[in-house]
Amino acid sequence: MKYLILVADGISDRPVRALGGKTPLEVSKHPMMDRIARNGRCGLVKTLFEGLPYDSGVANMSLMGYDVKNYPGRGALEAGNMGVTLSEGDIAYRCNLVSVKDGLMHDFTAGHISNQEAHEIINDLSKKFAEDGVEFYPGVSYRHLLVLRKNYSTKVDCKLPHEIMGNPVEPNMPKAMEADGEQTAKLLGKLMLESIKFLKNHPVNKKRVSEGKNPASMIWLWGGGKKPNLEKFKDKFGLDGALISAVDLLKGIARYIGLEVIEVEGATGYIDTNYEGKAQAALDAFKTKDLVYLHIEATDESGHEGSIEHKVQAIEDIDSRVLAKIMEDLEEPYTIAVTSDHATPIEVRNHVDDLVPYAVYKSGVKVDETQKYTEREIKENASLPQVSGKDFLKQIIEL
Repeated sequence: MKYLILVADGISDRPVRALGGKTPLEVSKHPMMDRIARNGRCGLVKTLFEGLPYDSGVANMSLMGYDVKNYPGRGALEAGNMGVTLSEGDIAYRCNLVSVKDGLMHDFTAGHISNQEAHEIINDLSKKFAEDGVEFYPGVSYRHLLVLRKNYSTKVDCKLPHEIMGNPVEPNMPKAMEADGEQTAKLLGKLMLESIKFLKNHPVNKKRVSEGKNPASMIWLWGGGKKPNLEKFKDKFGLDGALISAVDLLKGIARYIGLEVIEVEGATGYIDTNYEGKAQAALDAFKTKDLVYLHIEATDESGHEGSIEHKVQAIEDIDSRVLAKIMEDLEEPYTIAVTSDHATPIEVRNHVDDLVPYAVYKSGVKVDETQKYTEREIKENASLPQVSGKDFLKQIIEL
């Protein structure tokens, strides 16, 4: 039996006024997802939890079958994929390049800045802020890393940049949660504020502004954590697995738990990603692997943008350019599950803790009454019991 777990990040939504109260899933065309729902079984899964950040790291670790009560933090997980070694006591923070306008968080992606532009900025920031125990590492587009090598603390409240879109930056700066976090909060705030002055006249930003693009006008530090110790996936489930994603966060989780990370040329994490390349990579992986966890970010980015057009396009592209190809070429018996790691509603533009729908087709398994892969259909007709994320994969394997 081969298992495909297709995670369309943030695909789940809420009724949109501009769509007459329908969701992007309800207005888009996705016949392959509908086929899985119609010929399989459906359910609802909880992936985000009170007391933890409403973050894709929490959601995807949960869907992969791991208890997230001791979530290590996004920075530490991304370090696992970036070849950044974390020693005992080191703390890794996610470092976004963001656009701030009139004191407000204007764009948490700095206009989806290119790798080349971003790397130039991060390398210059490394020189500017070179001091003992402070290290910057370039990543992908707007997503980078800061590592603190001295005795700093994780007891700092750092706001997620995509959760404060349109809000003032100043009151959302890092704040110590306990006394031992004060030094760390002070350092993070200093780096963030000084980056504004440094980046204002940076050549990359001057060029971007002249081209009508959002500049990388500030760094935003968040998601701090230490190196995790996670059980290996094969020991947990008895399956050899692989992960396909454009996102360092997902790749980092995969490396920590022993999933093979498959790189796809042209995978961007946005609506221009290489959909066909991801589909082919999954088919190739099944030659040697039992399970493929295929993650696509485009639907989430579209939700954060508040773009109905982009989200509908992303849904239809995932269906026609990824799922259709896999289902055409993959030989039965197989199991295909389609889900979201969390909801990213168009009108909210942030992650929310709604239950998310999933549909699973397994060769030879009876079906329920669901006809379409939509939030409403699955909520009304689900035959599988509601589960917490850490039990999701176990339930699918044991169907």
